[in-house]
Amino acid sequence: MHIEPGVVDGAKMILACATAAGAATCTVRETVADLSHSTAVSFALRTALASVGTFVFFEVLPHFAVGVSEVHFILGTTLFVLLGSAPAALGLALGLLVQGLFLAPSDLPMYFVNVTTLLVPLFAVSALARRLVPQGTAYVDLTCADVLKLSALYQGGVVAWVAFWVFYGQGVNAATFQSVLSFGAAYAVVLLIEPLADLVALAGARAIRNSGAARLLARRLYDPA
Repeated sequence: MHIEPGVVDGAKMILACATAAGAATCTVRETVADLSHSTAVSFALRTALASVGTFVFFEVLPHFAVGVSEVHFILGTTLFVLLGSAPAALGLALGLLVQGLFLAPSDLPMYFVNVTTLLVPLFAVSALARRLVPQGTAYVDLTCADVLKLSALYQGGVVAWVAFWVFYGQGVNAATFQSVLSFGAAYAVVLLIEPLADLVALAGARAIRNSGAARLLARRLYDPA
């Protein structure tokens, strides 16, 4: 989902700044909500875990360039259910920033574009979870079908934003259609694997439910709404 430099540039970057500002506003709102039922230490630890996880997902797990973007295993829904929406959002944004500052400075001009692509689908997942998960059900007890819905929404949102940025920045033509189709086809690998990662993560969370390690994870993971 790393949009290549130059795909959006010039005055068109104003929209990217606006969408990133909107994502930042949602992050602040989610942060306030999280801190209303957790401690600052817990929040900071979960944010740190999400940041390290994001960096590892981007740099250590397999990733490859396809057309105007790169295909990564982002594991956004995994971060969401384990750590909470605000720590996941901050972790994704910080992990992306660290990667740009220290390993891929050429990506920094596209930071607002890429952070929008990561965060807006995450907040859509958070909103869907509030509607999808019944009262009295902890995230650790989500069904396979529920996990698949959340993961499909996140991954589909990432692909949709990549497509939007390509068409917005480069216009609608045969070349951009081909680039988007190539990326979407390659991203099918992620669509198949990441829901499995979510299910494995939830199985691990169930295994440590009664241990001290569970305190490092989001309250909503174990406690019903």
